[in-house]
Amino acid sequence: MTESIARYIDHTLLKPEATRAEIVKLCAEAKKYRFAAVCVNPVFVKTAREQLADSGVKVCTVIGFPLGATTTAVKVFEAAEAADNGADELDMVINIGALKGGDEAYVADEIAAVVEAARGRIVKVILETGLLSDREKALACRLAAKAGAHFVKTSTGFGPGGATIADVRLMRESAGPRLAVKASGGVRSREAALEMIGAGASRIGTSSGIAIIESGLGGHKT
Repeated sequence: MTESIARYIDHTLLKPEATRAEIVKLCAEAKKYRFAAVCVNPVFVKTAREQLADSGVKVCTVIGFPLGATTTAVKVFEAAEAADNGADELDMVINIGALKGGDEAYVADEIAAVVEAARGRIVKVILETGLLSDREKALACRLAAKAGAHFVKTSTGFGPGGATIADVRLMRESAGPRLAVKASGGVRSREAALEMIGAGASRIGTSSGIAIIESGLGGHKT
């Protein structure tokens, strides 16, 4: 069961002060605990790719992070470069203002453009749920599905609030059968991770992956 939980976790380090040495350590931890992926800022994609070669751990990076307020052209460039640098998965932040302003076409077209630029890589669409109403969350899920994304994700971890059980359930209900849900932001315990999985999350973004796993081992390291 502990290993199966590990396969849900994106082992994450997105702090602006993160160093290359810390990313190397993150990757070593991900290999040891068999996490699904590491999630790093774009500048560290090549480093992570080198460290995780032939390990089975995916390299995830972020696009338009953390505000989502760059132009579509910038997000497309980031996505293409991330793919070229070895990213397997791209977590993009939607244009939150466009969604709240009712410009559904802009939001859908931007997601579709990033999906195209990703050239087959997994694209997760970050909604930043702490800034949205339930109606807007549901709408964003439908737009992401329409645009060809693969996941919807709750939060950046830099906004107001993180993942909640209610949001994960709402997103799971709204996303349709093809989209998966990633819970991210504030998931720091085994109990919280299991609750998110029970609510419908297929992936957990957290910087507390080791604590989550080791709590299931009675505190003893593997």
